[in-house]
Amino acid sequence: MIQEPEVPEPEATRREAGVTESSRANRGWWDRNADEYQNEHGTFLGDDRFVWGPEGLDEVEAELLGPPEELKGRDVLELGAGAAQCSRWLAAQGARPVALDISHRQLQHALRIGGAFPLVCADAGALPFAGGSFDLACSAYGALPFVADPRLVLREVHRVLRPGGRLVFSVTHPIRWAFPDEPGPEGLSVSGSYFDRTPYVEQDDTGRAVYVEHHRTLGDRVRDVVSSGFRLVDLVEPEWPAWNTTEWGGWSPLRGGLIPGTAVFVCERD
Repeated sequence: MIQEPEVPEPEATRREAGVTESSRANRGWWDRNADEYQNEHGTFLGDDRFVWGPEGLDEVEAELLGPPEELKGRDVLELGAGAAQCSRWLAAQGARPVALDISHRQLQHALRIGGAFPLVCADAGALPFAGGSFDLACSAYGALPFVADPRLVLREVHRVLRPGGRLVFSVTHPIRWAFPDEPGPEGLSVSGSYFDRTPYVEQDDTGRAVYVEHHRTLGDRVRDVVSSGFRLVDLVEPEWPAWNTTEWGGWSPLRGGLIPGTAVFVCERD
């Protein structure tokens, strides 16, 4: 039997990574890891739930996009949709969602699960839609944590939203960047500067980035939103509920009871 050569584990480092490098690296990473991600987290996410993050905050209770009965007939863009669980929930409320993701493989999982709404493979920094195409936009941990310049995405969303349209997006809570990405007690001590905005990069043995994640402080996120033409309506920091015993990477009941893990920005287009 011919053995496949072992692929070296990527090196984790902190270094600069621009718009093009980040986009290329993350498209490849999500294509390679979509199967594992959906296998590991698919049960928690469900096929047609709208969950804002590992805490389990559900749009059914949160109503950050508005009351469910008011979603009927609304055109909604989901950014970083993955297997389009959120879009599937939106469609069940009578909305007209479009699920967009940079990863072709993630969207294949959306096809596998099914749903009568469009799937679009594209970069969130260059949306292939006409101006004023949508009433609402949403993103649950999609796109924004992985782009070098989130203002490119926010300005594109502003362009495709109709006046008065709402954007709601969730990201890793910025304070988490000062702590190790560990779910246990070792993840409760500050290990780095909250103000160090150097991206987290995994790179191969040639120095080529294969995964990139970008840090913005809470103030950075607010300024990004406002400078892109939005008004910040609310900032939600979900508390960890007693029912949720799931560990998800560095998210856990232990850490979730002490420090926030997710930040949800509720914005309206001026």
